[in-house]
Amino acid sequence: MKVLQVSAEIFPLIKTGGLADVAAALPVALNAAGGDTRLLLPGFAPIMADLRASKVLAVLAAPWGERLVVRRGHLASLDLLAYVIDRPELYCRPGTPYEDLQHQPFADNYRRFALLGWVASRLASGLDSDWRPQVVHSHDWHAALASAYVAFLPVQNVHVASVYTVHNLAYDGLFAPRHFFELGLPPGAFSVDGLEFHGQMSFMKAGLYFSDHITTVSPSYALEIQTPEDGYGMDGLLRLRANALTGILNGVDESVWDPARDPAISDPFDAHNTEGKRRCKAWLRQELGLAVQNDAPLFGIVSRITEQKGLHLVLNVLDELLAQGGQLVMMGEGDPEMEAAFRQRALASPQAVSVHIGYNERFAHRIFAATDVTLVPSSFEPCGLTQLYGLKYGSLPLVHHVGGLADTVVDCTLEDLANETANGFVFYRFDAQGLRRAMSRAFALYARKAEWRAVRKRAMSQPLGWDKAAAQYVNLYRKLCPEPFQN
Repeated sequence: MKVLQVSAEIFPLIKTGGLADVAAALPVALNAAGGDTRLLLPGFAPIMADLRASKVLAVLAAPWGERLVVRRGHLASLDLLAYVIDRPELYCRPGTPYEDLQHQPFADNYRRFALLGWVASRLASGLDSDWRPQVVHSHDWHAALASAYVAFLPVQNVHVASVYTVHNLAYDGLFAPRHFFELGLPPGAFSVDGLEFHGQMSFMKAGLYFSDHITTVSPSYALEIQTPEDGYGMDGLLRLRANALTGILNGVDESVWDPARDPAISDPFDAHNTEGKRRCKAWLRQELGLAVQNDAPLFGIVSRITEQKGLHLVLNVLDELLAQGGQLVMMGEGDPEMEAAFRQRALASPQAVSVHIGYNERFAHRIFAATDVTLVPSSFEPCGLTQLYGLKYGSLPLVHHVGGLADTVVDCTLEDLANETANGFVFYRFDAQGLRRAMSRAFALYARKAEWRAVRKRAMSQPLGWDKAAAQYVNLYRKLCPEPFQN
């Protein structure tokens, strides 16, 4: 099965969140399952630097007249074939992939990411005479126009299917309607049955409406986004398309996240021998200046610092966490006021709280390896990878029962401990009291060392790789493209 995966990010080259991890791991898993997957990416500087054996596939004029080069090459860090849009004026800029140094979205983002979809449709119609996809699989709003462009391709002898994955419905790619006519789509595409969304132009809606099939990153989230509470105005469309909507749970890239062979951590360990985890905890405490208390649980947070991630609840319960002897190490960035609040708590309790603003991939690995509990109290979470990394590294997740968190974490209730399914801690009401009670259960279990070790071993022993998800995607592709074809 020939699959073109279209995304704006890919680990380890460009990463602002979990999308990059998925975009890197899924193609490898698909190829391991017998697929033939290639990537389409924007030419951000790290991607261009990683591209080997690069050849110009085509020189094209975008719908608005801008000249661009499509290159075909090999991503050295991922060992994957890729097409890259080479247009430095669009992609090689200071800031993040989406914002300038003042954290303002680039004014021409609609062009920068429309090109992803437009070039995908050119590849679907045979731009590369040596390889043509059977499926165009696009991810999140940045690549969502791929489905619209593919839908309006001229009638061909071979149907190219489109799959669109929603990673987070809250980020929908809204732009002023005046830009629509630059995109080269037919006028009818800007309507209620298309990109129009309350008078604006929504890339997200294009993916939801025009794709042959929609997937999202957990079964629970697939249900949640069909409700007014979590549908962000798209719930009606998603209910209408419910038969073409599937929740497929993300996995963990075990070539990157494996405590038994992780070069980022001080001592390796696995589910059967966790002595290395004890040493990782001791090393991190010493490095961060935390009090070395062998019987104190260490809580960890690796997250964007926002209310959506529930970190205001953590601030509300932090006094109780410290009063019970716990310690906290966190890393992330986001809301300036919340960053300042956490910094203040670290200054007030330097032997119990360590706060690092920013993101460092190696340090993230060390946090999971050292901590006993991973806090993920999000108000909503489409899938969440943080809790999966916590499970892999024996840092039991403490989560709000929502989205992918609900699909992957089983609370340490008496009955779930008895039937040996418990692997973490869960609260159901999104408030400080709910988090406080779950935190108390974590302290209670931590004091019962034999039971703690049993739950930790179970958590670490779970199969969390991409094999299952890749098989589900392959089955979906086959349903959409029952007849194979050759170039």
